[in-house]
Amino acid sequence: MSLFEGVRALLQFSTILPVGRSADFEAFAKRSYLYPLAGYLIGAVALLPLFIIPNPLAGAALSIGLLLFLSGCNHFDGLLDLGDGLMAHGSREIRVRALTDRQIGAGGVAMGLTITLISFGSLSALAAIPAVLLIAEVASKASMATLTALGAPFRDGIHSFLYERAQWWFLIPAWLFAMPLFLLPLPWVAITVALGAAASATGILLAGARRLFGGINGDLVGASNEIVRAVVLLTLVIMLA
Repeated sequence: MSLFEGVRALLQFSTILPVGRSADFEAFAKRSYLYPLAGYLIGAVALLPLFIIPNPLAGAALSIGLLLFLSGCNHFDGLLDLGDGLMAHGSREIRVRALTDRQIGAGGVAMGLTITLISFGSLSALAAIPAVLLIAEVASKASMATLTALGAPFRDGIHSFLYERAQWWFLIPAWLFAMPLFLLPLPWVAITVALGAAASATGILLAGARRLFGGINGDLVGASNEIVRAVVLLTLVIMLA
């Protein structure tokens, strides 16, 4: 199974982009550190409205919409499920049930609105610096790779399939894929702090998921994409605006 096949499987798994015939998912499962490559592609496409549309609010809204559309809203769905799980009262089993059921409650709606508004507000404040969206998207995918490598699953599913084929050291190349971001025409201190915030948020998500749910599932990995993106954009507002 080639690296190229792994990249194709990654794009088929994490985007709605047409990349030809069905790829061998095993090729990506054994190379889940490739997640940030999808971040570069999705981020590069989604930042285009910031160049084209002069109004920062409209440009940011369209860019956020593109991010959701290109991922098939899969990660956003995980964010909503996490919100329900966090708001559930009672035992771990009750929280897991709320996290994994098919219904969306008030907790999910509140979580989805809050994280999306943070991302939208931060991006609109930084619309004159479109490259920030690339940083946020690559960092969010590195977060997903980290949770995939370190997050022991609490149930069988896609995440458990990926986890069983991942190695702890996958997090190293995953974050190294973020190094080309330092070539962007932005202060390296701001990029460093943003990546540090992303790594910190990932650690908090991992620890919190272990405590509240007993482990990780695909919903939590997807939610990390949305949460870490918002954290990075908000950090960059503080550093650059």
